[in-house]
Amino acid sequence: MGSTGETGSGRPSGTRDRDGEGRARNARPRDGLGRPLPYGTYGVPRQPEGVVRTPEETVAEAQRLLDEGKPFHAHEVFEDAWKSGPDQERELWRGLAQLAVGLTHAARGNLTGGARLLRRGAGAAEAWVSEAGQALPHGIDVASVAAWARELAGEVEREGRAVEDAGARAPRLRGEVPGR
Repeated sequence: MGSTGETGSGRPSGTRDRDGEGRARNARPRDGLGRPLPYGTYGVPRQPEGVVRTPEETVAEAQRLLDEGKPFHAHEVFEDAWKSGPDQERELWRGLAQLAVGLTHAARGNLTGGARLLRRGAGAAEAWVSEAGQALPHGIDVASVAAWARELAGEVEREGRAVEDAGARAPRLRGEVPGR
């Protein structure tokens, strides 16, 4: 498009958002809630995909990102655990990823989708705990996190407004911290 060297979208011409294997990858910069920003804009660094972490590292990294108000990025950490971890833990990590995406949507203003994902994630994580017989898998207080998710889902529906500060509203994966 013209001599600017950019497409109509602002993406540099001649480039495609593809990885080394040809799969589509959106290289647009993103904000802290994972929303795409215009090409050329500074964004929040993306989480690398496919990182294999120990469960301890997964929980610590996800909590850090949640506390920073980056639930979209925390979801990517949980997604890595769900895809790379043992098959018997897939539903636990998938439920936690849904909770993080639910918070993301609630903060973006998608109240219906956010509430639905918060409840779905809470149910999935609780179902995994019930089936596995592990009350605190990897130290995660699933009961408290599920209660947090349902409370937040009800709140966004009742109040009809987006979560203003995702970091301040983030769950404590390993239980409440005094003074928070």
